[in-house]
Amino acid sequence: MPALTPTNHYGTIAWLGLVPDRNASLTSVAAHTVRAVYSGFEGEAHGGLTRPSCSRMAMLHPKDTEIRNTRQMSVLSTEEMAEIAAAMGLDHLDPGLLGASMVVTGIPDFTHIPPSSRLQAGNGTTLVVDLENGPCIWPGKEVERLHKGFGARFKPAAEDRRGITGWVEREGSLSVGDKLRLFVPAQRPWSKF
Repeated sequence: MPALTPTNHYGTIAWLGLVPDRNASLTSVAAHTVRAVYSGFEGEAHGGLTRPSCSRMAMLHPKDTEIRNTRQMSVLSTEEMAEIAAAMGLDHLDPGLLGASMVVTGIPDFTHIPPSSRLQAGNGTTLVVDLENGPCIWPGKEVERLHKGFGARFKPAAEDRRGITGWVEREGSLSVGDKLRLFVPAQRPWSKF
């Protein structure tokens, strides 16, 4: 039995971006094409084969413990970003303010696609879904810089809509307009939680 099942769900890359310097700002800069390598998107501050553990991993590892980097990128959906913006009372939300690496359109309930799913481009470039990207206060701070009074609204509005984090399984280039096919793990959901 194969480990992954192809679905009939295809997304289209609507936006690509890179955070050039995480210490300076979470804001990502738009790009038409990115090169995905094993350490992430070239030029992305969140890249690297390893990273220091953060508060999200505190139950497993002390803060700043070196761990495998499965959070090389942040991927959101156009549809869920529109829902976040509406819940915040904004007409539009710039993905750059959220530190997005990629925005896709066309895959329903994108934030909840199963961990270990794959998003594969026609040229074979493949991204692996790590986990749902839980909302936090940092994107809200970026939103506040441009939309005074709206930053604190981000975290509650983004609950269950923040997209996913992921890492590169197969290297290659990705461009705005590329189609990505969704592959999901070939196993039933775990029912003991």
